[in-house]
Amino acid sequence: MMVTSCFIVVGLIASWFVAGALIAPNPRAIGEPPLELNATAFSVNSQSGSVISGWHTQPDFSNGVIVLLHGIRGSRLSMLDRARMLHDAGYATVMIDLQAHGESPGGAITAGYLERHDVRAAVEFARREHPDEPIGVIGVSLGGAAALLASPLEIDALVLESVYPNIHDAIHNRVAAKLGPLSSIPTWLLLIQLKPRLGISPNELRPIDHMPDIECPVCVASGTDDQHTTESETQAMFSAASEPKHLWMVDGAAHVDLLRDNPIQYRQHIVRFLDHHLRDEH
Repeated sequence: MMVTSCFIVVGLIASWFVAGALIAPNPRAIGEPPLELNATAFSVNSQSGSVISGWHTQPDFSNGVIVLLHGIRGSRLSMLDRARMLHDAGYATVMIDLQAHGESPGGAITAGYLERHDVRAAVEFARREHPDEPIGVIGVSLGGAAALLASPLEIDALVLESVYPNIHDAIHNRVAAKLGPLSSIPTWLLLIQLKPRLGISPNELRPIDHMPDIECPVCVASGTDDQHTTESETQAMFSAASEPKHLWMVDGAAHVDLLRDNPIQYRQHIVRFLDHHLRDEH
């Protein structure tokens, strides 16, 4: 009995430190806007409590604007290759640092719960700067989860890359990738910290429940070998969406940057999807 109690105490202490590291802010200096993209820096207030920093890029002539949302522990720099590809395709972009990332302050990373307000602030900025143009959003992992939790966004197209369906599966998959069949107890120890640490219930972190709230065409993409967001979970996300929708399963890709993994197919699937719904239909 005493041995079991000691294991539980040790597990709680270890999981507390692990969870603290997972949600710790990830600040970093970003640098100057890329001149080749005709980019300017901006900041907007968010209901997350943060002042969100970002870049606004503009081609000579644009027929649409894309809001780019990075993954966990990333920043707008993570989305720069996408901005370049979209710039060449004639799209303006709005890239932001989600709260507690990059140059946007915040007390903790919240798996999309607070970050959803940053998404709304970025979309509103895009709408103000491009009032007569269609708006698309590309959200990667955390960024996609935040976009779903913020839905409906009154946009014209949404791309979701490697987005977790619910926080239980997200944590379980990440723990299982390291511990295998021993993952159940560590997963539980991490989940029970959501409320005391962040004031969030696991039921409030279920992006899949918001798939029916999307009021625009959606593209769901992920890798077939992604252990963090499995192929079956991605299929479930896609099934929960309404038409029109598009699924892109990237053969052999793990939980990686899908653009860097296969830039040719990324252009064929993602940019073509945006072209069809932001240009052909407008």
